Amino acid sequence: MFDRYEAGEQAILVHVDFADASTNEDIHELQMLVSSAGVNACEIITTSRAAPHAKYFLGSGKAEEIAAAVQAHEANVVIFNHALSPSQERNLESLCKCRVLDRTGLILDIFAQRARTHEGKLQVELAQLRHISTRLIRGWTHLERQKGGIGLRGPGETQLETDRRLLRGRIKTILKRLEKVAKQREQGRRSRQRNEIPTVSLVGYTNAGKSTLFNTITNANVYAADQLFATLDPTLRKIDIKDVGPAILADTVGFIRHLPHDLVAAFKATLQETQEADLLIHVVDFADDQNIDNMKQVNDVLAEIDADEIPQLIVCNKIDRMDSVEPHIDTDDEGKPLRVWVSAQEGLGIDLLQTALTQCLMQSMMTQTLKVPPADGKLRAVFHEYDCITEQSYDEQGQWLVTVRLPSSDWYQLDKRLDGALSQYSTTPPKPQHENDW
Repeated sequence: MFDRYEAGEQAILVHVDFADASTNEDIHELQMLVSSAGVNACEIITTSRAAPHAKYFLGSGKAEEIAAAVQAHEANVVIFNHALSPSQERNLESLCKCRVLDRTGLILDIFAQRARTHEGKLQVELAQLRHISTRLIRGWTHLERQKGGIGLRGPGETQLETDRRLLRGRIKTILKRLEKVAKQREQGRRSRQRNEIPTVSLVGYTNAGKSTLFNTITNANVYAADQLFATLDPTLRKIDIKDVGPAILADTVGFIRHLPHDLVAAFKATLQETQEADLLIHVVDFADDQNIDNMKQVNDVLAEIDADEIPQLIVCNKIDRMDSVEPHIDTDDEGKPLRVWVSAQEGLGIDLLQTALTQCLMQSMMTQTLKVPPADGKLRAVFHEYDCITEQSYDEQGQWLVTVRLPSSDWYQLDKRLDGALSQYSTTPPKPQHENDW
């Protein structure tokens, strides 16, 4: 579609340090992104500037240095650790005589490699189309004219207008398909809400160990690797949490600093699992020196998708790479879990994580002792169906003394279903137990 140089595996990396530290990127992260994309970095060129240059993003002298490095290493792609404008990419390609990619283009390329499901491929294609729609003009500079010739004269579209129209049509088609996917996900969420099944969503910076933790908890076989954006397609699994019951655990795509807005918009259906979760497990690679900054970047993205108000449980992962750190739980003044220190790779602290999940998801519970006549076998069957019996015995008259414990919503719903039988057989008033009692 584009009249441009073909990308290859030999790359020159470019990193610029600006006076404003908030706009700077991490050069180590660029190297990891390039490695995840399967590209070999020949040389890294760094420089400092007060502000980007309008023509080349960096100075003309440094641009000439990049072009010389491309020729010396016979590289066929230059990758910037920053977002470039379409004109800057075009000017640099003309100077370097090779393909030029910015940070957004590199991330999109990695996403295109990782997409496995139909939904994931649609989301990546949507993000790519939105990205290249602003760069069409540089690919068709030789066709920015109206068609001519016999039968083609008169009012008509330029080639550029034709391409834009085709892009708009394809984007509209993808959005319709993704809308169907969103409706299907919404139906699944409504079903879980009706059954009062809580949803726990794994979030965190890319390569923090979310998929490894997901596999450890669920015994699943989700692809996990020590690379950025190893997970792209969301995966849901049912798990059982002690004293809470069934729950849904969702593994989601990792976040990264300055995540392209096109990606956030394209992955709206995927991120909906995070927005609708009852609890977020924020997985943090605490062996990484940038862990505090990475947490901030994740929270920024959560705020961008309106998920920053959802309760969080921080999981400090990869303690096996840290000195003298044992699995443990950090709690607040009320005993509520704040952080759990684990190693998903080695399976350390997973039992503590299960305990913390129980405490975080524990709803208001009802504990009650009932005296049930022998003739009421229906109530006995219902209690076994709800699996809520904690103690049971029989008195001298053969009446069943049973202690049950279940969510308050289930208690009142069941009492109504049994025409007040629970209240009739209760020996003591119901005692609600809140999560803070743990």
